[in-house]
Amino acid sequence: MSKFIVEGGQVLNGEISVSGSKNAALPILAATLLVDGISTLHNVPDISDVHTFLGILETLGAKTTFSNGTVTVDASQAKPAQIAHEQVKKMRASILVLGPILGRFGEVQLAFPGGCVLGKRSIGAHIHALSALGAEIIESNDDIHLKGKLKSAKIIMTESSVTATENAVMAAVTADGKTEIRWAAMEPHVQDLCKFLVKMGAKIEGIGTPNLLVEGGKLQATEYTITPDYLEAGTLVLAAVLTNGNVTVKNIEPDQLDSFWQSLSAVGAQFTLTENSAIIKAHGNLIALEKLQTAVYPGFPTDLQAPFSVLLTQCEGTTNIHETLFEGRLNYLFELERMGADIKILNPHQATVTGPTQLKAAPIVSCDIRAGAAMVLAALIARGTTEISDINYIERGYEKLDEKLRQLGAKIERINE
Repeated sequence: MSKFIVEGGQVLNGEISVSGSKNAALPILAATLLVDGISTLHNVPDISDVHTFLGILETLGAKTTFSNGTVTVDASQAKPAQIAHEQVKKMRASILVLGPILGRFGEVQLAFPGGCVLGKRSIGAHIHALSALGAEIIESNDDIHLKGKLKSAKIIMTESSVTATENAVMAAVTADGKTEIRWAAMEPHVQDLCKFLVKMGAKIEGIGTPNLLVEGGKLQATEYTITPDYLEAGTLVLAAVLTNGNVTVKNIEPDQLDSFWQSLSAVGAQFTLTENSAIIKAHGNLIALEKLQTAVYPGFPTDLQAPFSVLLTQCEGTTNIHETLFEGRLNYLFELERMGADIKILNPHQATVTGPTQLKAAPIVSCDIRAGAAMVLAALIARGTTEISDINYIERGYEKLDEKLRQLGAKIERINE
């Protein structure tokens, strides 16, 4: 196990670049299974989730390389092999191979995926979408087993699920005719997958809307650059605001964070947006929001709720937090309480944060990927030296977060045990 040791109180200054999006890279890696050829992906983040997913592709017979942010996947010899439960249980995103394997080979068998600590996440939306395309469900208590030749259909999603939408789109590009997907997720990483599939030869209309029209074609391996990680961008911006620093966060797409910028402006943060960067400036007093409520895109991202709530501990007044998506997402608030934050947890989805409060160093843990990042942000402004354990969660989703923060002047050290 490794830990971060953070000495709080340092003002961050300078420039930093955001890495490629984890949430876009994983479905795009899965989509490389659709074609007989070598796909090349650039701006891929060097994080543990990517390496785990590459291992899954190799189990399926693909050959992969990864160097300096560039991944190649040769799926010429890929086959619908059963993936060991030991691999699948490491990450929820392993479910993303369902659509491409089923679409290309006509059958897929996968152990129930794990790796999620945000409450129960059903696979029902995935099964519903793939069944609508003609997949037959082979009953099993041990795994997910689907087979059949897919045909175009009208799919009304049971929920605006990101990964279920991605599986539906990847399966639909292999079916004859046009498939309509209604109530599709609209997140930037879903859009990036669709753009990758279009570059492979598919026709997809309505990208970025809840209604997609998908038409398969002759798909070919291609070269593609992954979109920047808007969640990492938001986290680094919050680090700058929290420490009252002057920081330029580069290699971002600001339009992916409209709701975030709106909330940041409302609390009194000072920043300027350019075509591909955010320039954060020192600010005066910060004011609490009436409510911070998460929603599916383009609403406020659930993955930035925990990091933003750290900022709320420094705002004058009380903010009501309403996490609408995951019942386990507020667990990190117990860690902030240990650091002295004024928090009232009302139920698994709602809490209040009152500030401003001087946070104090304490031994704390990462509850999940985004909560882990929130703990790092809290440690940056805490009085004293904070020890953060279970940082394996953080390293699943953030590429070299400690190194990037050190470049800006943070005192953060990674300790291997």
